[in-house]
Amino acid sequence: MTDAIRFTLDGHEVEAAPGETIWQAAQRLGTEIPHLCHKPSPGYRPDGNCRACMVEIEGERTLAASCIRQPAVGMKVKTASERAKASRRMIFELLLADQPAQEKAHDPASSFWHWAQAMDVADSRFPARPARPKPDSSHPAIAVNLDACIQCNLCVRACREVQVNDVIGMAGRGHESEIVFDFADPMDDSTCVACGECVQACPTGALMPASLLKEDGLPGKQPEREVDSLCPYCGVGCQLTFQIEDNRILAVKGRDGPANHNRLCVKGRYGFDYVHSPERLTKPLIRREDAPKARALDVDPANPLTHFREASWEEALEVAATGLARIRDTHGPDALAGFGSAKGSNEEAYLFQKLVRTGFGTNNIDHCTRLCHASSVAALMEGIGSGAVTAPFYECANSDVIIIIGATPTVNHPVAATFIKNAAKRGAKLVVMDPRGQGLTRHAHLHLQFRGGTDVALLNGMIHTIIEEGLTDPAYIERFTEGFEELKARTTAFTPERMEGVCGIPAATIREVARLYAQAKAAMIFWGMGVSQHTHGTDNARCLIALALLTGQVGRPGTGLHPLRGQNNVQGASDAGLIPMFLPDYRPVGDAEIRDSFEAAWGRDIAPHAGLTVVEIMNAAHRGDISGMYIMGENPAMSDPDQSHVREALAKLDHLVVQEIFLTETAAFADVILPATAFPEKDGSFTNTNRQVQIGRKAIDAPGDARPDWWIIQEIANRLGLRWHYSHPREAYEEMRGLMPSIRGISWERLERAGSVTYPCDSADDPGQEVIFGDGFPTESGKARFVAADILPPDEMPDKDYPFVLTTGRVLEHWHTGAMTRRATVLDAIEPEPFCHLSPADLVAAGIEPGETIRVRTRRGAIALKARADTDMPSGTIFIPFCYAEAAANFLTNPALDPFGKIPELKFCAARVERTNLEAAE
Repeated sequence: MTDAIRFTLDGHEVEAAPGETIWQAAQRLGTEIPHLCHKPSPGYRPDGNCRACMVEIEGERTLAASCIRQPAVGMKVKTASERAKASRRMIFELLLADQPAQEKAHDPASSFWHWAQAMDVADSRFPARPARPKPDSSHPAIAVNLDACIQCNLCVRACREVQVNDVIGMAGRGHESEIVFDFADPMDDSTCVACGECVQACPTGALMPASLLKEDGLPGKQPEREVDSLCPYCGVGCQLTFQIEDNRILAVKGRDGPANHNRLCVKGRYGFDYVHSPERLTKPLIRREDAPKARALDVDPANPLTHFREASWEEALEVAATGLARIRDTHGPDALAGFGSAKGSNEEAYLFQKLVRTGFGTNNIDHCTRLCHASSVAALMEGIGSGAVTAPFYECANSDVIIIIGATPTVNHPVAATFIKNAAKRGAKLVVMDPRGQGLTRHAHLHLQFRGGTDVALLNGMIHTIIEEGLTDPAYIERFTEGFEELKARTTAFTPERMEGVCGIPAATIREVARLYAQAKAAMIFWGMGVSQHTHGTDNARCLIALALLTGQVGRPGTGLHPLRGQNNVQGASDAGLIPMFLPDYRPVGDAEIRDSFEAAWGRDIAPHAGLTVVEIMNAAHRGDISGMYIMGENPAMSDPDQSHVREALAKLDHLVVQEIFLTETAAFADVILPATAFPEKDGSFTNTNRQVQIGRKAIDAPGDARPDWWIIQEIANRLGLRWHYSHPREAYEEMRGLMPSIRGISWERLERAGSVTYPCDSADDPGQEVIFGDGFPTESGKARFVAADILPPDEMPDKDYPFVLTTGRVLEHWHTGAMTRRATVLDAIEPEPFCHLSPADLVAAGIEPGETIRVRTRRGAIALKARADTDMPSGTIFIPFCYAEAAANFLTNPALDPFGKIPELKFCAARVERTNLEAAE
């Protein structure tokens, strides 16, 4: 051990690493020391306040708390001396006096009771406090029983220092001190975001998952086994552990995965019971002849038999495949299309696109990346030759400047946001660029609240400043880029002074941020769908890429370009080929040599031309050019823009096969519904936003006759004549690995052993490359390419008839179209109904009271929902979440496409707000 510190531990000479505490060294060497306030998890600092870990140091008058004391050369430490053990016993007796008796303990298996039993401390000589705090059961997810609290402050550190939510603190002094939420509010009335970090940290059961307790606060059902797996929601890829009893998930714990280090958010920790919903599809269904698609949405998801009849798997598969084959053979392959899923595994995505390409004979295959980061991928492929991030989000720990633009990580990627907040607390300068305020604004060095739709103007102003003021990295530009002179010429006119009038940010601020970014030792840029979901989304991303290339802020620790991915496997699904113009690993389907290699591997011809994208497929279906579709785990009847048009298109299809876990709005239009397994019911690999390939494991059995997606895809494939013989996802994965150089070094066995490996990974000995492109880019020239962007307005601007800008997105508690989270009891209890965010000034001007039902109208339709005052909203802009079927925001959104990424302009359209009442709205 380099620079090791040699000292004596319990009579044995040992070594400690520099900075290591006595407790850490002892733990590493196999010596257990009791601890309560210390949590040896990443992000937690030792506090030394509980004194349960006291040790004796020869020559010192007092005992020392081993969790905060570092050894010195020659120090002699006794962890089990009589004096140390007596001190610890006294500590536990004092704490035990104020605890509920173990038979009435909220968590009798807690860390506190574990150590009390280990030290044989069963009762106390000391009097209990006269009055115990009353329980707080106000929150649907977290039970608060402070009669078990020992004020170790772990929950405070969890909330303030790890998750950086700043909700939990201490109030009062001395014997009157207590843990409080905000200003001693009931937990459900506080600003708590229910990440559950405090619950996982608590050593006594004072804070617990409500799902593990009965109403009287005593333990209810307890887990009988645990299964390590992943979170099924956003692209962060948090590792977690399902706690299971009698084939039901009772609770979830965070694990020390590379992307989360035990951290979770409210969805990951409490959004699990959707799998047990009574609305789960458990038998194959075939549409009844007396239930025309024109009345599809009249169906009740809890009672689909009004519109469908149950069928055997054999009948349902035969009807599904026969209908698809009939259309292919009668109207040609391009009369069919498939939508795959970013919620499914890599193997399922790979098999689905393989089926469409070889069984249907078309490249009309797409998935939700078309609605989230298609423009980002288009710009990245064009500029740097890769569609993935250049560095993981936790590299921001090594950054001194961080830019967030068009993203709200505290809502959409809450665990990734914790690493950004940690970096800001450490001293990194955070710049938030967003027309709206957001959770990261209070941590920001600067918040640039530019006018919506003017991203290119703001970014071109920064590019102009960096070039004009000589802040570029000439050596980097010369060695690693091409097209600089054209960029320089094209941005000459975009001075900050001119751009100020377009984007609304003062020229001096534009210059300040440009200098800050360009002169940083290491800087990262994060962006989200606020950048990508525009008709100029590709141009937005081109500008961000140019900023990084101009300054050499890529390919080094703490630098990079990171589009935060929205769904748990949108990165992996894209890598696996669920894209109409690319085969797996982003290889162009139009390249004959590449196509030949896949045809040789698959034994089937592949169409030589790129297929249609999501919105193009729906337009073709509406025209009648596409008459059959196979949709797996996607819900375009909620997620696509201009819902009236989309639902008309679905109703016009001659044959629609939907593979789902619930009767979604899309499944309501199906001719055949195939019941699939949910995330915790199957094995598979998933790739997160960091390019980390991770293993998800089956935790529970599926209900009824629901089957794994890969099995269903194979059954359809074989009925289309493909003769597949996969018996487990590992076989599909190994086939993928042989065709995808990026994951060549990541075997299934390695995944099962390691749990997570980052690609690109060239060999079994390659640890995986987290920060990439330090020595060049995967382009034909080996250089990245600058691409200049002109300033173009959004497709539809506000006017006198529609004076507001409507933008849509997610809320913390719900995810995507709400099919899963609206059926998770805790999540739906926290945010149960749709709402429209408006600035307080706009509410006053319109004479609308918060909570009043209003109508929001655009040129495509209208929805009714409640108004909510939001101080983060700029005047003239409204925000609506798109997860509520009863007020589907995408009835309003604009289907106009970015010409390069073919992504619709979901983030900007003209709208108006009308006063109404519920009866009139209905």
